[in-house]
Amino acid sequence: MIKHYLFLCAVLFQMFFGLNTIAAQTNTRHYFPPAHQWEKRSPESLGLSNVAIAKAIEIAQQSASSNPRSMEENHYKTFGKEPFGEAIGPFEDRGDQTGIIVYKGYKIAEWGNPYKCDMTHSVTKSFITSLTGLAVDRKMIRSVKDLVGPYIPPIELYQPTMVSKPATQFNQPELLHLFQTPHNQTITWESMLQQTSDWEGVLWGKPDWADRPDPDPKKWLNKPREIPGAVYEYNDVRVNVLALALTSVFRKPLPQVLKESIMDPIGASNTWRWTGYRNAWIVLDGQAVQSVSGGGHWGGGMFIHAEDMARFGLLTLHNGIWNQQVILSADWLKQARTPGNANKSYGFMNFFLNTDRQFLPAAPATAYSHLGNGNNVIYVDPEHELVVVLRWVNQKGMNETIEAILNAFKK
Repeated sequence: MIKHYLFLCAVLFQMFFGLNTIAAQTNTRHYFPPAHQWEKRSPESLGLSNVAIAKAIEIAQQSASSNPRSMEENHYKTFGKEPFGEAIGPFEDRGDQTGIIVYKGYKIAEWGNPYKCDMTHSVTKSFITSLTGLAVDRKMIRSVKDLVGPYIPPIELYQPTMVSKPATQFNQPELLHLFQTPHNQTITWESMLQQTSDWEGVLWGKPDWADRPDPDPKKWLNKPREIPGAVYEYNDVRVNVLALALTSVFRKPLPQVLKESIMDPIGASNTWRWTGYRNAWIVLDGQAVQSVSGGGHWGGGMFIHAEDMARFGLLTLHNGIWNQQVILSADWLKQARTPGNANKSYGFMNFFLNTDRQFLPAAPATAYSHLGNGNNVIYVDPEHELVVVLRWVNQKGMNETIEAILNAFKK
């Protein structure tokens, strides 16, 4: 009787722990790098060609950007020529052409300087989209179809040197109203995210029309407004408006929200910094708070290293799940990857889609990229369980590098 009892216990023990082992194997099917470490494996150990990966690295390094390493110098050779193009945020001299290749979660190659915190320019916009997703997931924003205006109260600018107004400013508005004009009252969160809002106004000393201005100066101040959602126009003033609006929704600086809700949970380093402009300060709940920018236009934006970018790419590859924890909802990332009516190759910012394989002909149509000037790119390829970070690479080299990496999958 005792033997029978012990046998039964042994069977139940094996069944219980056997099932737990199977469950554990199922739950750990995807590798997620813990904080402060990332397991490296050779391409060959995962069934890929070492030779093809080595060729891809060679192509990337030979395709390094020819732009100045001084980001400030580069600014004044490009965006600085625009009206009101003066820099108002910090710059950082960039590093070498750099890259990381992640397959099935494992780091299979890296080169350059993956730990140098460089400006990542408009990849910053993808973090703004992610924070908007957090607000939607938490019901702080009920729907992206909602108008933005009702969510945003008048905003007080932080101006510590001005205690009393001079007589010349008597009866002038003291608060910032982002969505007060008849046109701006029609703008939705969705149109802001798709860069189709056509928001009008001036923020941080930059008029909306001065960003990538029309070749005809006669149209600068007389542009007819488009219905939100109708026309795609890449515009950093409007991105900065969205960042300020989100700051009001969260009632906290966006870098704090990003750190607590996304970057810390995915094991990112403590070295990234998200900066705004020197004049982009508001009063929020009695505190001076800086509203961050959506890129490096006029300086500032996200300063981050390649490995942290790769972690963010891996999060979006897994539809917002990190090691069984839901960071962003799959529904939100599906929306972010859905092309808008005005631009079939653009979802929410800064999700550049590969619709009809136009952006990256060598890649699958299901691939997408978080893209910034420079070029800085986080390439995400769900079909191949692949994330690639490329920094300071030209457009031609970007496509050729991805093509060479995908050649590593061929038998």
